[in-house]
Amino acid sequence: MKKNPVLIVLGTAAALGVLFFIILSLASFLSGSKRTSSSLPMVGADKVALVKVEGLLSSSESVVDELHGYADDHSIKAIVIRIDSPGGGVVVSQEIYNAVKNAKKEGKKIVVSMGTVAASGGYYVAAAADKIVANPGTLTGSLGVKMEFANIEKLLDKIGVKGQVVKAGEYKDIGSPFRDMTVQEKKLLQDVIDDVHSQFIEAVAEGRKLPIADVRAIADGRIFTGRQALKLKLVDELGDLDDSIRIAGTLAGIKGKPQVMEKRKKIPFLEYFKEESAAWIADVFARGINKSSVTLQYLYR
Repeated sequence: MKKNPVLIVLGTAAALGVLFFIILSLASFLSGSKRTSSSLPMVGADKVALVKVEGLLSSSESVVDELHGYADDHSIKAIVIRIDSPGGGVVVSQEIYNAVKNAKKEGKKIVVSMGTVAASGGYYVAAAADKIVANPGTLTGSLGVKMEFANIEKLLDKIGVKGQVVKAGEYKDIGSPFRDMTVQEKKLLQDVIDDVHSQFIEAVAEGRKLPIADVRAIADGRIFTGRQALKLKLVDELGDLDDSIRIAGTLAGIKGKPQVMEKRKKIPFLEYFKEESAAWIADVFARGINKSSVTLQYLYR
């Protein structure tokens, strides 16, 4: 009996798809299996917890919950926060920053390890730590805030569409994509931006124990390498994640090599693929299509 070539192609594609999912799941599992993984306090020696802050900061809930959990765990003496993020929402950054400060109040030593990028809101979070360790080539800084709008009035004119807004309140449609902003509206938004920018500067000055004037002088949105940031006292040392764990153990008075505790989600490979795909799509929208979204951002991009 002659086999249908279409069925053969579809069957092969399905098999390759399943194989891809399995490889993806195994790669994820193996890449995270080098360190102790647990969602519950471990019995034994004093430990260093590892918390990862990665990607666009669009939600604080999981990181804040993790930090609160470690703050209440008496076996955890220090927390290393691995930051690989360009920043994100202002409130998200502030909530994680406050959770770091809370963990310090509970007696935990906090060390930030900067990855490829720890800028804007990512640096805001780092500023609350006892020590900041960056790689020489880490991109950091970008101490600033922005709000983005799109004006599509001329595009609508070309296709014969006119946008209309019915409002109560002079500034209720501020930032409308259907028209240019007035001078008064721009000033109102600039005042908001300036206030949030000042909050950023104050947080960095407090966390890094630097004069506000010194921080304000470099808080113009520019980025720095880890080595440049060291000279500006934005970071304390140059090193990688292992160096950060060692430093955290020393600060906490742990003798010998610290035992590392890291909370990991245990999910089936299909769920992992779905989660990773959703995160990627969200990031694409955040960086591209959603540029007209009216949100305050501590974001480098």
